[in-house]
Amino acid sequence: MAVNLKPPTPADLLPVKGVRLGVAEAGIRRSGRKDLLLIALAEGTRVAGVFTQNRFCAAPVQVAKEHLASGRATRALLVNTGNANAGTGKRGIGNARGSCEQAARLLGCDPREVLPFSTGVIMEPLPLDRIVAGLPACVAGLREDNWGRAAETIMTTDTVPKARSRRLGDGTAVTGIAKGAGMIHPDMATMLGFIATDAAVAQDALERLVADAAGSSFNCISVDGDTSTNDSFMLIATGAAGGPVIDNMRHPGYAGLREAVLEVSQGLAQAIVRDGEGATKFITVLVEKGKDEAECRNVAYAIAHSPLVKTAFFASDPNLGRLLAAIGNSGVRDLDVNRVELYLDDVQVARDGGRAPGYREEDGRRVMEKSEITVRVVLGRGPAAVTVWTCDLSHEYVTINAEYRT
Repeated sequence: MAVNLKPPTPADLLPVKGVRLGVAEAGIRRSGRKDLLLIALAEGTRVAGVFTQNRFCAAPVQVAKEHLASGRATRALLVNTGNANAGTGKRGIGNARGSCEQAARLLGCDPREVLPFSTGVIMEPLPLDRIVAGLPACVAGLREDNWGRAAETIMTTDTVPKARSRRLGDGTAVTGIAKGAGMIHPDMATMLGFIATDAAVAQDALERLVADAAGSSFNCISVDGDTSTNDSFMLIATGAAGGPVIDNMRHPGYAGLREAVLEVSQGLAQAIVRDGEGATKFITVLVEKGKDEAECRNVAYAIAHSPLVKTAFFASDPNLGRLLAAIGNSGVRDLDVNRVELYLDDVQVARDGGRAPGYREEDGRRVMEKSEITVRVVLGRGPAAVTVWTCDLSHEYVTINAEYRT
């Protein structure tokens, strides 16, 4: 059960001019569910993306990066669930390219203008024949108002589809969808994310914006500390709304568009954590007054990745020594523990190197029993701050991952 996360209302998801989406039941892993998504883009659309840093990056990641580097305009994105096409060697590359060729044939574009994305089981060959068979239904169903069905189609172990929209004051739309629930850790989290706007954005500005959005959202979440082979986050700008091209950060339209893209991407990223496999708690880890952001991030992830900390949150157990141990093991070698302060929500639990004098066990338990908790760490070393979102680790997480392929 996702933590305080409701499915999006399809009517609230704004169509983006120049973006059409079509879905199909291709039976890629099992029959009776939507598992193939085609996103067709108008001419003149610009696309930028960030991808997994896993060295075993999947075949579709390799091919998508290759097609982006070709200099061709992107006319479509093809997404399948049920099979990651990762750890599949040269055959996997051939299948990823083959899927692009088939989509391009139906859309009347060059195969290099199609970007492939896959998610699902690793080291299984991609059933290209099923994708080919499902593509005509995707093309026939292409619609601008299909974001809700698209969000459902890209789910794997997700229990709730993830989608967000924002409309700017000038009428520009920003809409995005994402999937992810487990194997979540930055660079990127194990996820697919697609955000589109009908604003006109120059390529350099778009690439700056996607990196900025990823750094403030999808690269600030963790469920289990594992980095997937298939993670991809794409930002699409069709320019179909008209208006002047946003070509740099000083452009009058950049700040508003950035705010909308960050709000959508952060909403999607937090939804992934709220829907973490077996999650019962949504935890915000705020580390402040560090020397720099890198130091703060190390401390935040030492907490977010600790199985001992995460299981304590699942049990609603204020076993605060686990938090102190994680902070002390974060790699900040010259950390003065006597200057560190630790809070659970508004409850100060540690200072001066040990338990805060006013801390009471019942106060800690009161906070730990909540479904949403903020852990705040004050390092007392400088002006930097970082926020990371994570969840607890439950029995259900083990069950889901033990039975994932069965």
